[in-house]
Amino acid sequence: MAVTVSLVALFGLVLFFLLRSHSLSTGSAFVAAGFGFFLASTGVAGPINEMAAAIVHAIPNL
Repeated sequence: MAVTVSLVALFGLVLFFLLRSHSLSTGSAFVAAGFGFFLASTGVAGPINEMAAAIVHAIPNL
């Protein structure tokens, strides 16, 4: 749960700055889609949450 809330905050902050700078690209589309999936918690959010948790758990091993 804490990872999901943190990722929603991170994606929201990044999306805010991308929209503010009028930067529209593939990266900003990914951020917006990720923010939407985490925020809405749709059926696709489960696999996205699992992938995000796996990435968070893999970061200390780098």
